[in-house]
Amino acid sequence: MAIQDFVVLRKGKEDSIKRYHPWVFSGAIFSKSFEDNSSRWVKVLDAKNQVLGTGYFSDSSIAVRLINFSDETPDAVFWKNKFESALNFRKSIGFYPAENSTSFRLINGEGDGIPGLIVDVYADTVVLQFHHAFLFENKELIINGLTAIQTFSDSRIVVRNTFDKHSETELYRGKDKESVVIKENGIQFLVDPFGGQKTGFFLDQRENRSLLETYPRGKRVLNTFCYTGGFSMYALRGGAEKVVSVDISAYAMEQVDKNLKINGFSSNNHESVCADVIPYMHEAGPDFDIIVLDPPAFAKSLSKRHNAIQAYKRLNVSALKVIKKGGLIFTFSCSQVVNREMFERTVYSAAIEAGRNVRVLHRLTQSPCHPTSIFHNEGEYLKGLVLYID
Repeated sequence: MAIQDFVVLRKGKEDSIKRYHPWVFSGAIFSKSFEDNSSRWVKVLDAKNQVLGTGYFSDSSIAVRLINFSDETPDAVFWKNKFESALNFRKSIGFYPAENSTSFRLINGEGDGIPGLIVDVYADTVVLQFHHAFLFENKELIINGLTAIQTFSDSRIVVRNTFDKHSETELYRGKDKESVVIKENGIQFLVDPFGGQKTGFFLDQRENRSLLETYPRGKRVLNTFCYTGGFSMYALRGGAEKVVSVDISAYAMEQVDKNLKINGFSSNNHESVCADVIPYMHEAGPDFDIIVLDPPAFAKSLSKRHNAIQAYKRLNVSALKVIKKGGLIFTFSCSQVVNREMFERTVYSAAIEAGRNVRVLHRLTQSPCHPTSIFHNEGEYLKGLVLYID
């Protein structure tokens, strides 16, 4: 069925779309063919009524998210082709199939040409996270496209959304709501797709966890905001003398202990601490050779960015003041509105305030299974630095 509704852009506002940027902001719209602001499929037209693309409309600052740059109708075949293309990309970079890993991101929003949709694969479970109401309303069509691919034809399907705070995670297909055990580079993790954060696990840190594993032999490691202990497990396998995992969530700390057990790691050289991170670092003092700072997003909107930058600065100052001489800090920001330049400038300011000499060893980003489009810089949300502290 052809798309009937459309929006017309103001003259000159089509330039970003011609450069393949997938967002149309509300201020760029001159007129629309419909009166209410309910979500729907729309064509995007320039001032000369030429079709620039199709996407889904919503009453928000990002008014249209483009799914293609033509007037193609997103039918069942369209969705199947999208998922096949995404899977073939993961195959080409070695993420599927992989002998030592059974988890990866299949759809990374704009990076895979489907703004507002995240799809993560955890062994035999696929979790779809909808960030746009209209996609959620069309979930059956979308999931049918996914399960039409043989790889996912028998998968358990879990559906989550972020736009409705009252919505519960849905077991769309499958018999149970049990957690699933995955492998990542040979390490096992228990993933809860129903009660865990995001889709259940943070797959974006995969390569960064592997990098950490190369450093900790014989050292003491502090993993802050540890969630279910991803960095902690890699540090233990890397030969750390002692690992302390800290998170304010009691649920997270329970999951850390479960992950220790399924991997056969001893609790003799690991400590789980349910506490607020900054006070804990101050109390612990200069006891660590490596500190991991991987906080949740401190800002999810531009209005919160200044406060977020101050929070990143306080956190990094605290770590810099207690890290041992010759120590390493793995520091991250996953706030999309804080770009890499802002983040690095904040860490620079923290180093000045802490009075420590700091060298940058690595600049880090999200896993390759979380690709970004070169036309959509906003997709690079994860920024990280590995710092050597004199």
